[in-house]
Amino acid sequence: MTPFLNTTRIYVDADACPVKDEIYRVAARHGLPVSVVAGNFIRVPQDPMIERVAAGAGMDAADDWIAERAGRGDIVITSDIPLASRCVKAGAEVIAPNGKPFTEQSIGMTLAVRNLMTDLRSSGEVTGGPKSFAPRDRSAFLSALDQTIRRIQRQRAEQPAQKQS
Repeated sequence: MTPFLNTTRIYVDADACPVKDEIYRVAARHGLPVSVVAGNFIRVPQDPMIERVAAGAGMDAADDWIAERAGRGDIVITSDIPLASRCVKAGAEVIAPNGKPFTEQSIGMTLAVRNLMTDLRSSGEVTGGPKSFAPRDRSAFLSALDQTIRRIQRQRAEQPAQKQS
């Protein structure tokens, strides 16, 4: 079992994230640092626990920046399925802005469906887009983020006891 790093960090794929303010509030309540990553400049609150990262204008610059750093004990907030897949494989907890978790068990099928829909759209099929972001999505996200933080904290608390056995 890979040891956790000392502090959980929340990485935010920020370009189209509708729950940034909620992330800042939950992170502050738990005393967790946040990296807000975008392709270019993005406004963030003046807070030493919130890091603004302009990863560059390259096609996947923000995704690559997050994927290279996120690992076990970290949380990634994204609706980008390929990025979610990379982060899940690295051991990070990944949550979509609607509260849906991406897990080792679900990411393969989620990625396959995403690829299928991309292929259908490129062949001219009209498939519709994602559902609109609703107030219940914000509530589900807040609950999922808080539960994930608490689960990581419990795992960290149990880890020293496991090493002594």
